[in-house]
Amino acid sequence: MGRGYGLFRRPPLLHVAVDEGVGPAVLMIHGIASSSVTFENVIPLLTGAHRVIAIDLLGFGGSPSPEDAEYTIEEHVAALARTISSLRLREPFVLVGHSMGSLIAARYAAARPRLLRRLVLVSPPIYLPPGAMGNRVDRTTMDLYLRAYEYLRTNKEFTIRTAAGLARLSPIKNLLDVSEQNWRAFVLSLQNSIESQTSVSDLAAVEVPVVVVYGSLDPLLTPSGLRVIEKLRGVEVHRVDGGDHVIRPRMARVIATAIGRA
Repeated sequence: MGRGYGLFRRPPLLHVAVDEGVGPAVLMIHGIASSSVTFENVIPLLTGAHRVIAIDLLGFGGSPSPEDAEYTIEEHVAALARTISSLRLREPFVLVGHSMGSLIAARYAAARPRLLRRLVLVSPPIYLPPGAMGNRVDRTTMDLYLRAYEYLRTNKEFTIRTAAGLARLSPIKNLLDVSEQNWRAFVLSLQNSIESQTSVSDLAAVEVPVVVVYGSLDPLLTPSGLRVIEKLRGVEVHRVDGGDHVIRPRMARVIATAIGRA
């Protein structure tokens, strides 16, 4: 487990940004440099028949940013697990993760199968070590993604400026936030939870049904990563033509349908 959360310290409680509706619980976690606003197009489709809970991840949105956190996948999951436990949900729930949140959700689901009814992963950035890939094109593509992420986390001014420009173009207000306030959480989450990940083995260990939803125009996904998870047992994949990394209304409807079938 990460350095900050050993045997003598409890992980922090995360900010529960949304808790609306009545019915079977659906719990949502967003991706890096974002917040619960990620799901603003999904939530209204569900609250008529579900209790919808959206949680801000460690270091982002309204959640705490511990000084000694390394933002590993273990630390993100530990904080999420304590927060979910505090909600005292009585029945198994659907867990939805977007982007980095899908990697955290997969690790949580692998360790706690009895708590879930279904796992829904939206736009999961599945990256494999380039050296582990046999196809030269896949190897080169994966290496380019990892180099791009390294550039982003080692060029602070460029990254903050670029993120601000993308945020202005986003159809969802406050969707993307990379700033001085969350820079450490952004850099370490990118390095320790996205670039260094075990999502394929986590998903292989998940015992509940898994639904993957992604957009055909998503620039953050690699075809090789998607091909790997498509072959895993119990994984159902839905491609949204014309969709990108943002959960727009069309993708929101696909996600709501996947949740409603649980």
